[in-house]
Amino acid sequence: MSGPPRISCVILCHNYGRYLDRAITSCLEQEPGDFSLHEVIVIDDGSSDETEEVCLRHKDNVKVIRRNQQGFGQTLTDAFLFSTGDWVAPLDADDWFHPSKLRTCAEAMTGEVLFIEHREHVVDSDGNPILKEPHPGGNTSTLVVHRDAALSLLPANNEIFFHALREAGRGIVLRDPLTFYRVHPRSMTDRNTPGVSQDYRADVCFALSDRLRTMYERPPAWASTRQLRRISWHFRTLAFGHKVESAMQREKRLSAMLLIPGMFMGTLRAHDPIALWFRSLSSAIAGRPLVRLTTGQGQQPHS
Repeated sequence: MSGPPRISCVILCHNYGRYLDRAITSCLEQEPGDFSLHEVIVIDDGSSDETEEVCLRHKDNVKVIRRNQQGFGQTLTDAFLFSTGDWVAPLDADDWFHPSKLRTCAEAMTGEVLFIEHREHVVDSDGNPILKEPHPGGNTSTLVVHRDAALSLLPANNEIFFHALREAGRGIVLRDPLTFYRVHPRSMTDRNTPGVSQDYRADVCFALSDRLRTMYERPPAWASTRQLRRISWHFRTLAFGHKVESAMQREKRLSAMLLIPGMFMGTLRAHDPIALWFRSLSSAIAGRPLVRLTTGQGQQPHS
């Protein structure tokens, strides 16, 4: 790649029209730096609210892809298929970028880096701070991913798929809070019903583990077969951990205990630190879940 990196900002929207203008504006009003804002795309996934009207107000600066609803996974996948930049910065339409996001991330686009993750400010539906300190990232709006590397992992049903690049040693984590992450009653993720979020995350991690296994014979440029095996076990272990937590939230202690051996074997095969397994074991023995469920806008986001 010659010249400054070309960055595509792709906004994922389903019935978030009331927040969309701020998301679009945050992409268009980025501070200048050693990068090119290649394009801003809005994927309108079958919205029935004011999303179309908001997009029309920005029609001269934004490319809009409007279609029948296909769900978050397909919309995230399409964010990489439809974009044409060197890097893709996905953005959930209810969040927005800090003005220095692209400039700061562009400074990290060096050497072997293919995946950039940063921290976030957590705010309520009105944009008011919920947490005093920045929260770790990892979710959709806190990532910038090299497009070619991402294509090798598609289709993706969640942004966790791209975390494989970080586990392969091709990522960097910035401490800068460069996204405003909005928590509100109509957030897509159910974080209040015991076990629901954890089961979803477990399914994503199992799916990613299986995807990586299909790549063993023809590994991508960013990882060797040996690395893929280790990373596959890493995400399988995370899946077991989420299942343990789900069982604990649902007060199914015996089910949680039965998952502990599988998590331990995965930890060994992934060469992961034993601390995560030990935390899950301690949780199951003590009969207390690790994640405290809350209700309303005071809930804690998942990274």
